[in-house]
Amino acid sequence: MPAEAFAAIEGQDEAVSLLRRALQAGRVAHAYAFVGPAGAGRKPTALAFAKALVAPGGGAAAARVDRGAHPDVLVFRPTPPEKNPKGPLALRIETIRELERLASLRPAEAPWKVFVVEDADLMTVATPQAFLKTLEEPPARTVIILILSQLRLLPATLLSRCQIVRFRPRLSDRGRALLPDGQAPGREQALSSLAAAQTDGADAVLRIGEDVGRNREAAATLIETCWMWYRDQLCLEAAPGARLAALPSTTASAGVRPRRPGSLDALLRGLAACRDAWYALQGNVSPRLTVETLLSRLAREAA
Repeated sequence: MPAEAFAAIEGQDEAVSLLRRALQAGRVAHAYAFVGPAGAGRKPTALAFAKALVAPGGGAAAARVDRGAHPDVLVFRPTPPEKNPKGPLALRIETIRELERLASLRPAEAPWKVFVVEDADLMTVATPQAFLKTLEEPPARTVIILILSQLRLLPATLLSRCQIVRFRPRLSDRGRALLPDGQAPGREQALSSLAAAQTDGADAVLRIGEDVGRNREAAATLIETCWMWYRDQLCLEAAPGARLAALPSTTASAGVRPRRPGSLDALLRGLAACRDAWYALQGNVSPRLTVETLLSRLAREAA
């Protein structure tokens, strides 16, 4: 294993040490769950681990991993619905089927194949069950790395097949580490949905609800984003100019920023609406109805 594989990983000594020991002992697990907040180095560590497996000698093969050009290191990401490019991002069964197909093939040139699954906590409801067989009967010399922010967002049946590797928040991220990931996929689309509901009213609410449909993960992303946006506005109310925002300022790009309620009471009612929506979603109320109810309430507050 080249010593430089993990050289660029900072602040994650425990995670790196665990992976080094696995490589040195020849006891590499077939599946890992890299769990921690955004910015903690989960994906760079996954790619460093991949380099140590497929390019133990470093050189050109390791450089191809860095460029995303190595045939035995593949990264999978959430995608919108096939018929709705602007719809919510999620890891869908089709993506997992493609991963399974590729995993069944022999490595193209390296001793291992490595599959990195970004934002694994955005799996649709049906995806984990479809993924179980691959994790229960993994092809030889194959490593699958799931990257996620919180363990609670995936079923225990799936996580029980993975070795958990925890990532600490960076020092500069400690305040945000207690919040949902402000840069997770779907945040910008969720803010656009909130802005559309405020501007276009019932027509937009129904359209967004139809897009969400039965997708519980998409509904959760939208609810969390609305809550984070209202929380950020409350922080600005309490301490104008303070750098307490959970959502990056670039997320709410020009033209899609929601309108800020005009009073403190309205902000608090918005937060309460988000809380009620979250409880409803956890209580198995349909994702579509939950989203439509929430956006209707928030649109009234901004009217």
